[in-house]
Amino acid sequence: MKSPELRESVYQANMELDRRKLVIYSWGNVSAFDREAGVIAIKPSGVAYKDLHPDKMVLLNIDGNVLEGDLNPSSDTQTHLELYRNFKTIGAVCHTHSVHAVMWAQACQEIPCFGTTHADFYYGPIPVTDPMRTEEIKSEYERNTGKVIVRRFMKGHIDPEQMPAVLVAGHGPFTWGSTAAKAVEAMVVLEEVAQMAMGTLQIHTGQEPISQALLDKHYLRKHGKTAYYGQR
Repeated sequence: MKSPELRESVYQANMELDRRKLVIYSWGNVSAFDREAGVIAIKPSGVAYKDLHPDKMVLLNIDGNVLEGDLNPSSDTQTHLELYRNFKTIGAVCHTHSVHAVMWAQACQEIPCFGTTHADFYYGPIPVTDPMRTEEIKSEYERNTGKVIVRRFMKGHIDPEQMPAVLVAGHGPFTWGSTAAKAVEAMVVLEEVAQMAMGTLQIHTGQEPISQALLDKHYLRKHGKTAYYGQR
């Protein structure tokens, strides 16, 4: 992907967050990684969505060195880079402070899979990280945010392709995908299932997650080698 196309895709993905009302002011960011070219495009830090333009997207390499752009990259850049280094198949990362997902993150609770809407997109409960230690917060905070995400996935033997989302305890959600548009789609769905799960528990505080059989059926009919949902 050429740099103008990469910038455009990241710009459009960031603006989709605004259109979906998942962000306010300058909160949130999307990046995308052209692994073949070794170039990452990311939203600039602290720039309101109404002031964004494709040319304002900052180009970096995997070491975080700015290749093109006059603005500072997102303050969450090091978190994005840590995910790219460890989740080798992903091509884009998204972060927001969307209300319902943040509520679960602040409660330090994973989002149970209560129904097939959730199961159609995520293969199990949305994981939540361990709270960050004081030394992790005081030193390389953003990079350590990425590290606690990776640690949670390694600890739980979670496949980041089957679970393209996480809640950082006390902070908020991160999602990812093969493209910037897919990373945003994962965030849109995450916010939807977060709200549905909260409503479910309000109706029935003792509600149990769906069975493994139902989870398997709904996830695997849309994903993987045996998927049959949609058009071929």
